Amino acid sequence: MTTPRYCDGLTRRDVLRAGMIGATGLTLGGYMQLEARGAIDAAASGKRAIFVNLTGGPSHQDMFDLKPDAPAEFRGEFNPIKTNVPGVEICEHLPKLAQCADKYAILRGVSHSIAAHPLGQKYLNTGNRPLPSLEYPCYGSVVSKELAGEPNLPSFVAVPNTPHAAGFLGVRYNPLQTNGTPKPGQPFSVRGITMAGGLTIDDVQRRQRLLGDLDQTFAGYEKTSDLVDGLDQFSRRAYDMLTSRQAREAFDVSREPKQLADAFGDSAFGQSCLLASRLVQSGVRFVTVTFGGWDTHNANFTKLKDKNLPEFDAGLAGLFGSLSAKGLLDSTVVFVTGEFGRTPKVNARGGRDHWARAMFCLLGGGGLKTGQVVGASDERAAMPADDAIAPEQVAATFYHALGIDFHKEYHTSSGRPITLVRDGSVIPALVS
Repeated sequence: MTTPRYCDGLTRRDVLRAGMIGATGLTLGGYMQLEARGAIDAAASGKRAIFVNLTGGPSHQDMFDLKPDAPAEFRGEFNPIKTNVPGVEICEHLPKLAQCADKYAILRGVSHSIAAHPLGQKYLNTGNRPLPSLEYPCYGSVVSKELAGEPNLPSFVAVPNTPHAAGFLGVRYNPLQTNGTPKPGQPFSVRGITMAGGLTIDDVQRRQRLLGDLDQTFAGYEKTSDLVDGLDQFSRRAYDMLTSRQAREAFDVSREPKQLADAFGDSAFGQSCLLASRLVQSGVRFVTVTFGGWDTHNANFTKLKDKNLPEFDAGLAGLFGSLSAKGLLDSTVVFVTGEFGRTPKVNARGGRDHWARAMFCLLGGGGLKTGQVVGASDERAAMPADDAIAPEQVAATFYHALGIDFHKEYHTSSGRPITLVRDGSVIPALVS
């Protein structure tokens, strides 16, 4: 992946435009690292989505697929507890999620063969096996393209960031990255939404007029430059957001009712989920919340019990509860996944290693059939017990819930036809 510079063909206008967006605070570091490369079902319940990305590979058999009857070296240290769905059990360290299990479906026996972090992340963040010759767009970029959002709000927000972007769709569909997480009870200052360094609205308006003059001067070149066209989109969106009270208030988690906000907990993940709930309520179409630290090769049970699981439990349960209380759960699809699971057998360091042959995903809201377990792993959580659930199927079901045709064909900037999810099919048990 190349980084455009002067010697790579950028003109002075490109740099001025990037400077405009940088001055307003939009995160263009990620945008500038990408060169632009080249039918909605209105009846669908899902109108927006929240994607919870658990980077590192969460341990499926210690969270949502426990095996209490397996030998000790496989079952680990945690016990299952009952949920509010009869017959469904999850980890004892997820008590809040156990009480709202009716709001999500657990997919067990999700399986693939890529046990490497970056490639596994790309697979589960796009629904397509990675190819060296093609950068597939992540879910948020596709939703941003297919579902028109509010003019004064970003369509796709990443909290605090994401390595995944628009790929061949072009930089205009990349996310706005907050590069930080809210603090409980405090207004959240987002670069590009709140102005720093003494920058005023008048300053922004003067720069916008300068860019308007440059637009006329370089109009012919712009028609042939996907990169500049993408930067145009960011510049206009940056200006709209900076001058919009709606955008600034959308990110202000201190406006949330205290009782609702307290349910999320004080952790960075919990507060990120609170922000995600507020953003989709305000009109943002897609929010990615990233929660890392799941690569537990050592001290798996201590790390999960003392930190990851309590924070995950409060944050995700708070998200489901908030969306439900606001009347948004039926129209918001929630997708929770890592890149793979972890080894069935505990290693000598009390950890579990990479394992892609079995993992879990959660899907909730958006009119999906929740309060159930779909699929199963074998007696040691090592392999699917019956038919495997492929990442392509999860992706296809996710898009289907949003009314997006996963068979839709896109074209790269060179004209290459690409199917949105090449080998996808909807999981029947999750849809009406």
